[in-house]
Amino acid sequence: MEATCVRFYEFGRPEDVLVVEKRVIPPPLSGEVLVRMLHRPINPSDLIPIKGAYSHRISLPTIPGYEGVGIVEEVGASVPKELLGRRVLPLRGEGTWQEYVRTAVDWAVLVPDSILDSTAAQLYINPLTAWLSISETLTLKPFDVVVVNACGSSIGRIFAQLCKINGIHLIAVTRDDKYNAELLELGASNVINTTVQPLYETIMEITNGLGVTAAIDSIGGKDGTQLAFCIKPGGVLLSIGLLSGVPVDWQAISKKTNVQVRLFHLRHWNAQVSPSLWQEAFYQLIQFIEQKNLNLMMPAHHYQLKDIKEAISTVTSSNGNMGKVFLTSQRK
Repeated sequence: MEATCVRFYEFGRPEDVLVVEKRVIPPPLSGEVLVRMLHRPINPSDLIPIKGAYSHRISLPTIPGYEGVGIVEEVGASVPKELLGRRVLPLRGEGTWQEYVRTAVDWAVLVPDSILDSTAAQLYINPLTAWLSISETLTLKPFDVVVVNACGSSIGRIFAQLCKINGIHLIAVTRDDKYNAELLELGASNVINTTVQPLYETIMEITNGLGVTAAIDSIGGKDGTQLAFCIKPGGVLLSIGLLSGVPVDWQAISKKTNVQVRLFHLRHWNAQVSPSLWQEAFYQLIQFIEQKNLNLMMPAHHYQLKDIKEAISTVTSSNGNMGKVFLTSQRK
């Protein structure tokens, strides 16, 4: 069987290097499922590897895409046939920007009928990173105070909701006031717009001079470094991203603060987690969704795989905060 895929043969601007072509789809091996894809979001984490940021660990040519949801069309030996026709997240297998994806059944996550395709397709990168950051890496407890920068982003909205669920006080840091009302409604205790409010002084005022329990940095550089000085002694600065492309000032943090700096990379957690704990983490997120305690971004645009360059143009020309851009395929 042949099917459409998006692939790149060299690193560069996604608009320049992505090509749409046909590939032969091999049948699933023992322990695998073959999934016909329905929805795939386009995330910054999908585009960064295409540009060459991780070229040392990516073999070309390759198919991008980390997330998505689809329907099991074929099962390999030793896989229950009851999975045929079920919706799953086909994760940790092949890139999702194609019509069919093969993955090991142990990592395929069953999706309840109550969850929309567009919601299910987003359940991996941002929700799992946010949930593991607060529950496992930082082990935050009720009434702890955490500050999160770049909080107008999709993952910032998720942090606000997860903190509310767990009784954690979230101070959301943004660069404008566009999302203040939404973040407060989602669960943030306070919102700081750093274009008009000084970060350190405002946090000290909010915390009565104590500082926060922990900080979560998605930006790096000056923005991430400033967060470290807002943390109480013995607290943790957790780096989960590097939107600025510049690391935090490790030397200044180590010399001038009594703060631990940790890194969280989802791929490192993936490398050591067991299938049972993997499934358990998704089960918890699905429970939050079904209980309506966690809502993910609504779709803003839908494109077919053949229109990938137009889809990428939409992503790069918008701020990415008004809704997700999806690559979608028709249901049969």
